[in-house]
Amino acid sequence: MNVAEFAAGTGHVVLALLAVLLVAYVGRAISRRLGQPTVIAEIAFGLAIGPVLILLGGKQALLPKETVGWLRDIGHVGLVLFLIGIAHELRRTTVPARGRLIGWTTAGSLVIPLVTGCVFAAAVLADPALRGTAPTSALVLLLAVSLSVTAVPVLARILEEQKLFDTPVGKLSMTVSVIIDVIAWVLLALALGLAAGGTGGVPRLLLVVAAGLLVMFCLSRLLRTTAVTAFRDRYGRLTVVLIGAAGLLGSWAFQEEGVTEIFGALLVGLAIPPDGWHGAVSTVSRIGQPLVPVFFVVTGVNVFSGQFDTMPWFVILLAPVLGVIGKMGGGYLGARLGGAPASDAIRVGVLVNTRGLTELVVLQAGYNAGILTAPVFLALVIMALVTTAMTGPCYSLLERGAARRWRVAALAVEGGK
Repeated sequence: MNVAEFAAGTGHVVLALLAVLLVAYVGRAISRRLGQPTVIAEIAFGLAIGPVLILLGGKQALLPKETVGWLRDIGHVGLVLFLIGIAHELRRTTVPARGRLIGWTTAGSLVIPLVTGCVFAAAVLADPALRGTAPTSALVLLLAVSLSVTAVPVLARILEEQKLFDTPVGKLSMTVSVIIDVIAWVLLALALGLAAGGTGGVPRLLLVVAAGLLVMFCLSRLLRTTAVTAFRDRYGRLTVVLIGAAGLLGSWAFQEEGVTEIFGALLVGLAIPPDGWHGAVSTVSRIGQPLVPVFFVVTGVNVFSGQFDTMPWFVILLAPVLGVIGKMGGGYLGARLGGAPASDAIRVGVLVNTRGLTELVVLQAGYNAGILTAPVFLALVIMALVTTAMTGPCYSLLERGAARRWRVAALAVEGGK
């Protein structure tokens, strides 16, 4: 490649990147006007770019293969940096006293969605066009995990907007979601291991994960030492660079071992102590967040590059229905069995139904591993968008209904005097 071709290619990548960032900015502005988490627009607009280009017949001209490759790398970097912040938020989340309520709510919010995920898997397995070539065990496990995930970052944003962080319902929902997501990441690793090497690859997978956890533990101890904290306080910018580099290195190492690169970023974020490091980690996450829409654009281009013989309307409708039944129903039932009043239990069910970016990361890992076919991926993406978008409005509707009942009761009392 000569200098002119390199300059032209670089210019094409820069223009494509600027166009994606502009679309994401517009999407976030629209999302705020609609009272939705901005991640909804980032996902929807990002995934829509690919199909729009294909419909216009300009995919090869506007996004040639080389440009898509560069965008994939940029989106990967942004996702890794952003995931470090997500994992650190899990580490910083204060879990209230353990008890019957937390145990039952976690069980309901996890087990019932896993069951509905297996129901969804049965529908997928019945259709060869949807099933693909992945091992049955890997497909069933991944679909079960997909319907059980709660997006902790999006839930945290909703709790903040609704001023629910310090309420019993908010604390319970966040605690349950953190526990479920930790379990979901482990099950995701198992599903990917089953897809890569069958049951024979599981011991190796467990060994790789165990080694990663050991490195995470040692890194966490190192970061608590006086020398490291003094370095952090004196060289703040360099600390930010080193955290980002550690996440990218961990991501590369896990990918080389045949495990999704997501875990490298997550383990680095979990290794960073909750006290004193929030500023540096937040900076890393803020650097990566604007690049996350690039990840969605590449996903949309890859998924929609192939032609669908028919739109999978059945699974597109089934996935959101089962997703809502599993999470809302499971959260409500678990909270009720744990002793929560019905009014709080339904609120918990609504909140844990939030999915968002965490769901997209799980789906992308499954799609890249060849477990999910494009139609199933599309159905689950729509499920993630629907369930996340309905959380805020549903909770507000519950609050308005409660306020209306309170006013009617107050009027009845006053009228009886």
